[in-house]
Amino acid sequence: MLLATVLIRVLLVTGQTDLPYHDWRESAPFLRERLEKTGRFEVRVLEEPRALSRAALEGYGAILWHYNGPRLPRGAEQAVEEFVASGGGFVSFHGVTYGAAHGQTRRPDMRWEQNAPAWPAFRKLVGGAWKVENIGHSLRHVFPVKFVDRAHPVAAGLPETFLANDELYHRLDLEPGVSVIARAWSDPALQGTGREEPMAWTASFGRGRIAHTPLGHDLSAMAQPGFLALLARMLEWAATGQVAAAAPPRPQRTRTLVVTGGHSFPSAFFSLFDDPRIEWTCAGSGPEAFGQRLAGRFDVIVFHDMGETIGEIEQKNLREFVENGGGIVSIHHAIVNYTSWPWWYEEVIGGKFFTRDRPERPRSLWKDDVEMVAVAVSGAERHPVLRGVPPLPVRDEAYRNMWHSPRIQVLMEVRHPDNDRPVVYIGPHPKARSVYIQLGHSAETIRYPGYQRLVRNAVLWAARGGPDDPAGAKRIPETVRGETR
Repeated sequence: MLLATVLIRVLLVTGQTDLPYHDWRESAPFLRERLEKTGRFEVRVLEEPRALSRAALEGYGAILWHYNGPRLPRGAEQAVEEFVASGGGFVSFHGVTYGAAHGQTRRPDMRWEQNAPAWPAFRKLVGGAWKVENIGHSLRHVFPVKFVDRAHPVAAGLPETFLANDELYHRLDLEPGVSVIARAWSDPALQGTGREEPMAWTASFGRGRIAHTPLGHDLSAMAQPGFLALLARMLEWAATGQVAAAAPPRPQRTRTLVVTGGHSFPSAFFSLFDDPRIEWTCAGSGPEAFGQRLAGRFDVIVFHDMGETIGEIEQKNLREFVENGGGIVSIHHAIVNYTSWPWWYEEVIGGKFFTRDRPERPRSLWKDDVEMVAVAVSGAERHPVLRGVPPLPVRDEAYRNMWHSPRIQVLMEVRHPDNDRPVVYIGPHPKARSVYIQLGHSAETIRYPGYQRLVRNAVLWAARGGPDDPAGAKRIPETVRGETR
């Protein structure tokens, strides 16, 4: 039996499709990412199928076929046949039911002709094909797909139907021995056939297993949850002969409120939360974010807004959230927040950027496009917020002459004349985990993988729910505490 901790190795074979209809350059990375996010697969992409060989396929559990280009060298085709016949899995989808592998060529009028040598075994690997006169589909629309073999491992435990947003292929000829596990009604009002058409099937090939679905025309079609679940389960079945669970287990996700407003920012900022462990919603202002109670609704609040004032109701709800142990992550210009509320910057954030001169201190300074390197301070390298975070060389906005509480715990610093030394630190509040990250002005910084890891670590640690989070918040040595400036 396949252990849950063992990833199924999948080779996604692509590199050419019948452009512009099926763009592999968009769909291959999308499929790789979504399949790996299920936690069941390790996916490698081969963009040059002519390199297929017995050695190239060694160690894989299944092939995901997403190639519809010219015929391959006979040696590459034979390597695929031998791989599957000896027990490997073969899964294909959508447009591979026609084309050069079937001995078909496209005429200038975009119709197909059967006039070339076919890959002898390919029709059996796919489980079906088209006669050239039958190639077609109904109009693109949203339609239900119904599992008709509920006992098959691919379908077992799933809802009876799922929605597709796709082309509905029709008039396909299936190979003998194919088992249809899902169908869809082809509506004649939408240029369909007026009958149930096969939408997923399985078969054997030697000692191996094959599965195919005609679904998956483009990214909108592939992004449908039903298609992704079907494809993942077909791959697992083709590789192992079983499907471990009725559906992929949903990881416990950190409920995150992202607060913006008061300052422009790159759209890339939201990519920071593209993580299966994070479930997030956005509020575009303080009143929208904090106008109602927060405790129990969110695990962590991420601040990327900038506003010096906050209303009494918002103060009350935000303070209740913090006092109940809610997580706080404040990023870049959010250090300006709530100058009128000393409790916030003195007890929670532990730092402040002053926008104007005060009798007791001059205003803070900023300078854009400064090259600097943020590094872990001595003694903080193993803190969960810095797990897997390398030194960060960035071109970002520098802040200088800020106030820092002597009670902060500095995790990362820079040494640059235009910037204060602490750039990542933990706030002093005894009940809530609070992290401030100064970096994050430019899209270049935000897209940097090390920076993205830093922010995601901070979100998960502040929420006390991340996989890298030890049991309990360990304080780091006194030697890396902040200094009053």
